[in-house]
Amino acid sequence: MSPLDNIPLLKKAAGLDGEGSVQVHQDDSDKIEGAKVFSVYGKGGIGKSTTSSNLSAAFSKMGKRVLQIGCDPKHDSTFTLTGMLQPTVIDILKSVDFHAEELRPEDYVTVGYNGVKCVEAGGPPAGTGCGGYVVGQTVKLLKQHHMLEDTDVVIFDVLGDVVCGGFAAPLQHADRALIVTANDFDSIYAMNRIIAAVQAKSANYKVRLAGCVANRSKDTDEVDRYCKVVGFNRIAHMPDLDAIRRSRLKKKTLFEMDADEDIIAVQKEYIRLAETLWNGTDPLAPAPLPDREIFELLGFD
Repeated sequence: MSPLDNIPLLKKAAGLDGEGSVQVHQDDSDKIEGAKVFSVYGKGGIGKSTTSSNLSAAFSKMGKRVLQIGCDPKHDSTFTLTGMLQPTVIDILKSVDFHAEELRPEDYVTVGYNGVKCVEAGGPPAGTGCGGYVVGQTVKLLKQHHMLEDTDVVIFDVLGDVVCGGFAAPLQHADRALIVTANDFDSIYAMNRIIAAVQAKSANYKVRLAGCVANRSKDTDEVDRYCKVVGFNRIAHMPDLDAIRRSRLKKKTLFEMDADEDIIAVQKEYIRLAETLWNGTDPLAPAPLPDREIFELLGFD
């Protein structure tokens, strides 16, 4: 018997969802109900946390009750919403020897800009554990404290590369997955892999792709060319503005920055993106390209 057989949260995956691997699978009792749930993915360093935090702020400006969950050991997803680095759920659980009943919501939930509730799930120590377990424990804790009952929108901000079934775990909770990309080969290559991961999860879960956000890009021609070939949609464009970089350095969302012309334009684009997601997007099912075809499509010799 494998030692993994003794861990109830781990089950051998079947079918397209991780065939031949061992992954963390969602317990039916841990389903998030009543809120619209979005998972934000993309290449490392592409601006997922900036996108997630400003999207959370935009939803809050629409009057929605928002919860953002950072799923990265760096636990920096929500610091522009709160102005600080929060301790992680895993670190807090460790401090009470994993006796979750000793915790209160205020121990791990911080209220940030415009009422957005912020949680940093964190991750296992390097080389140990499983990110999916961390996500599962965070959602379980939120449900035990009834923190999801008065929430309209949940945003999971997930670390860069989806090569591990554990860090694909937020897809088990999400209604829609949003991919942050840029107008370059590496970002589009990562997007192609994420599309494949979402397609695998969609075989057993409700998650579907919403579209992509071109971030920190003057142009969108390469992103649009890829989307046209695979049947995907770009649903927002955040230009390469120094004001966006400055907002992160100031530990603020774009909605707290001085309202010059560029800032106002990007604020409007985030509001438009939030409205698009809230109103519902078509459940996209693009066909990811083999590696060789991506190289050929994007002009590599």
